[in-house]
Amino acid sequence: MRFARPLGLLLSAAAVVLWAFGVTVLQPLTEPIGPWSEALPGNNAYWARDLRFMSIMAAAIGLVLAGRGRLRWTRSAVLLGGCWVAADVAVDRVDPLGVRATVLLAVGGCALLGALAAALWWPERGTLSQRGAPEAAERKALTGAACVAGVLTLVAAGIESPTDREPELNQGALATAALLVVLAVGAALAAAPARSRARVGLAAGLAVAALLGVGLVRAVPPGTRLLPEMALGGALLTGVTVLAWDWPGGRPIWRHHALAALAALVGPMAFLLVTAIPMLILLPVGATFTELAGNSPINAADSDLLVSLCGLLSGFGMAVLLAWPTAENRR
Repeated sequence: MRFARPLGLLLSAAAVVLWAFGVTVLQPLTEPIGPWSEALPGNNAYWARDLRFMSIMAAAIGLVLAGRGRLRWTRSAVLLGGCWVAADVAVDRVDPLGVRATVLLAVGGCALLGALAAALWWPERGTLSQRGAPEAAERKALTGAACVAGVLTLVAAGIESPTDREPELNQGALATAALLVVLAVGAALAAAPARSRARVGLAAGLAVAALLGVGLVRAVPPGTRLLPEMALGGALLTGVTVLAWDWPGGRPIWRHHALAALAALVGPMAFLLVTAIPMLILLPVGATFTELAGNSPINAADSDLLVSLCGLLSGFGMAVLLAWPTAENRR
């Protein structure tokens, strides 16, 4: 568990840098020029916003990992994520550009993150060496965070734009998905009752396989990514359960993981569909964020769907199904 704090903070800092790059470099690429109706954007036009929001979610998950699943850290991570999204809308409305703006936002975000981590760490200094394996509630929080990161990986890997010809789209999607893969594997390993060579080796293999899967999803043409995404989600989330769940007698309970694999294969896409339909019909969340940021509305013939929010809610749904690391709770 000693690796959890530095790894979580390092990944959160990387998420801050990705967010700053998204605001100042990627977002301007998605905004049309001119007030004319024929210039209004179409489906998935604001893909940079979704990548930024997923970077914010990644920073929050990193904070949960750094806190080893403790309630104080988890609550602070959720609060940070909510406030950060509000700040993102305000910054997006200003339209910052250039290297200087990128550096200022990245340094400011990392400083804020460091100050929050220091404030959370200070009351518990001196007690870390006395703690052994994480408690049941902490293990559940870490496993849930790994599930959320796993589902967000699918969303980031499969994100599209109206043209799908922007090189920056592939770069941003690959970087965000890779960050989320490492977060998912790291949180799952931190949730394990004990760190063994077998679990560490499995974690390394899972991370490499998932990163290769992300590259495969991006290599497949848009519109035909469903099966590779399902395979990636099934492998990554099943691996999360094998890493995080108990191994009674030194071996996983394979029948439990077989059921988890079935849920991991079909669950993420089912949850994404269930969350996307109400947002398209009843709750125009994406259009609201577009208006608040002062950006051009999506063409009336298309839809403004906030896929990052769909991914977050779907991740919570998968956490409900899979965040049961102890064998007694699963029974």
